[in-house]
Amino acid sequence: MSAASRHPPRGPSVAGSGHRDGVLPCGHGDARAHGHAHDGALTERVLWVALLLTGGFAIVEAIGGHFAGSLALISDAGHMATDAAAFVVALVAQVVARRPPSARASYGYGRAEVLAAFVNAIGMLVLVLWIAIEAARRFLDPAPVAGSLMMAVAAGGLAVNLVVAWILGKATGGLNARGALLHVVGDILGSVAALVAGAVILVTGWTPIDPLLSLVVAVLILRSTWALLKEAGAVLLERVPPHLSYADIGHALAALPGVVGVHDLHVWHMGASRVTLSAHVTLARGEDWPTVLDRAQRMLAADFAIDHVTLQPSWPAAMPAKRVIPLVPVAARRPPSDG
Repeated sequence: MSAASRHPPRGPSVAGSGHRDGVLPCGHGDARAHGHAHDGALTERVLWVALLLTGGFAIVEAIGGHFAGSLALISDAGHMATDAAAFVVALVAQVVARRPPSARASYGYGRAEVLAAFVNAIGMLVLVLWIAIEAARRFLDPAPVAGSLMMAVAAGGLAVNLVVAWILGKATGGLNARGALLHVVGDILGSVAALVAGAVILVTGWTPIDPLLSLVVAVLILRSTWALLKEAGAVLLERVPPHLSYADIGHALAALPGVVGVHDLHVWHMGASRVTLSAHVTLARGEDWPTVLDRAQRMLAADFAIDHVTLQPSWPAAMPAKRVIPLVPVAARRPPSDG
């Protein structure tokens, strides 16, 4: 905790801000930091294993899809190649995210993980577009497909993808690992579709099933990819985290003893999982600030899991229009009862 957090401001040159960075009661801050470090190391290990398995079988599946003449296999091979590239991006992001803050990057590099997830989602959207275009071409100009070879290669791809998904399932705590897992789930769907298409072609000889199932898989991938893209975009746009209520946080601060209002409240993600808050707290009496600050920091950590907090005291004054969202205690907004 900084000196401003422990003592009231002195002298006219002090703005009166209070700042707590990563300090939680009862030593929970150290435990959380240790947990983040352990999760990061685990994510990096599983990403390496996933990269080797996925990249290796992408080559096998591309060759098999070429000789079988199957769009479903070729699409799945392209999907796996995209996955391998996504894992490389994710691994680079893991390394970059561990770099400490500096004079040029005062927040550190925690958002590298979010940026990697965003790039991976964009790559998935491009892949879905390619599958759709190629499927339309196959409908207009059907090509022969070797059903038995298609099924054999698809079965091998399904086995590899299930192993990779199981490995990634151990490290799904952040957007990076979740984005990687999303890619693999798409691969599993592609392998299942290729298996089904191969069986139909082998039994009936109806080749349009190959591009048809490729389109079904593309739609399923698109749905999950869009959800990841929205989540990563929300972090990059510094929106309020979806699991938190802006109004609840503001009213909880405004309800603290000695506080008459809150304004300029901002809540956003600093990285993939860490939440940051800043606000101006309007006080009834300036000498209450050290006590109010301590209570506010402890309440935000305990009730909302926000441990990077910057609070500044202020005194009742006219609020500038269209610049702030003022919040007052809930009781102050209730009309007086008739009794």
